[in-house]
Amino acid sequence: MPDSQNFTFETEMADPAAPKHNPNGLSESQNDVLRYTPPKHLKRIGIGAGALALVVVGIGLAGRMVAASKVQDWTADQAIPVVKLIAPAGPSAGHDLVLPGSLQAYNNAPIFAQVAGTILKWHVDIGAKVKSGDVLAEIDPRSYRAALDQARGQLARDTASLANAKDNLQRYQSLAKQNAISSQQLQNQESTVESNAGVVAADRAAVEAASINLGYTRIVAPFDGVVTSRSVDIGNFVAAGNASGTPLFTVSDQNRLRLYVRVPQGYSAQVVPGTKASFTVPEYPGRSFTATVGASASAVDSSSGSVLVQLLADNSEKLLKPGSYAQVRFAFTAPAVSAEIPSSALIFRNGGMAVAAVGPKNKVVFRPVEILRDNGATVQLASSFERGERIIDNPPDSLGQGDEVRVASKAAGRN
Repeated sequence: MPDSQNFTFETEMADPAAPKHNPNGLSESQNDVLRYTPPKHLKRIGIGAGALALVVVGIGLAGRMVAASKVQDWTADQAIPVVKLIAPAGPSAGHDLVLPGSLQAYNNAPIFAQVAGTILKWHVDIGAKVKSGDVLAEIDPRSYRAALDQARGQLARDTASLANAKDNLQRYQSLAKQNAISSQQLQNQESTVESNAGVVAADRAAVEAASINLGYTRIVAPFDGVVTSRSVDIGNFVAAGNASGTPLFTVSDQNRLRLYVRVPQGYSAQVVPGTKASFTVPEYPGRSFTATVGASASAVDSSSGSVLVQLLADNSEKLLKPGSYAQVRFAFTAPAVSAEIPSSALIFRNGGMAVAAVGPKNKVVFRPVEILRDNGATVQLASSFERGERIIDNPPDSLGQGDEVRVASKAAGRN
């Protein structure tokens, strides 16, 4: 084997004129046609495109950052409550309180039979004017007259027995002085006299009761007035009493009428005896009548929150009718120091009723208030506000002292 160190390599020198070997079987000219030669400015275009892409990305990132900042600012802005303001109204000259009322007769008496019996006749009908003691109807009196005669006879008999017992007592007393009889006999006679005296007293009471019952067979008017109902006819049998049933007659005194009104608790302190009021009734449109407070229940009805008040109205012209509906008007004057705000401006805090005002730098300030009168849609406060005070209408429960708010619109004064 030849020595490895004595290797010789023979390099075949290629002929420059001979065509180069192409593994694809193509000539050099054909390879030149197929070979791609990049443009010389392509590198500059690539660099420019990369720079443009970086600029676009930067602009996009900057835009997103600006948008995120705007969203953050908008969110923070929306977190501030938007409130509407109202301007408190100062003390007014006063206002009228209008309430429904009911007219009732000054005296109204449902008449029932006080003894049982058959109606013989009736003398008056509805609308009749009667005087006290006038007979309205008559019940068959025969059984009651007989009872009276019987009671009188019993009284006469027992009166005679008493007289006889007294005569015997006088004789017994004379005999006792002569020791002709025992003391026991005298005491027995004295007891007989006392017993007979008691019987006579009971007989007198029976006669009086029978006389009264006989008088009840004549049904009479208890006072001057007008008959407003009749539910009895000739031949009807009527029972004694039965106040839960239908009265035989109803008599009403209509010279004066009672006017009943339920006054809200907030006004009850001003509606005192002697207070004047005017009222109207549907049958006389445009005409006003006057009434004066006569009495008050002086107690608040827990179911309605009102106090029952009774007014008195003159009805000498007989224009007003008991049972009528009336619209009662009280004229009240406002206190010198007061303010009136909508009820919606009130908010209840731990310390009591308050209103929320907008102070410097649109910060919330709570002011405690005392309600003087509740008018429903508005309330009258015991104190007034400073001029230009900005009060929040419908304050959210979430508001706290010192919270910042945004004002939605200017305060609107009350008409």
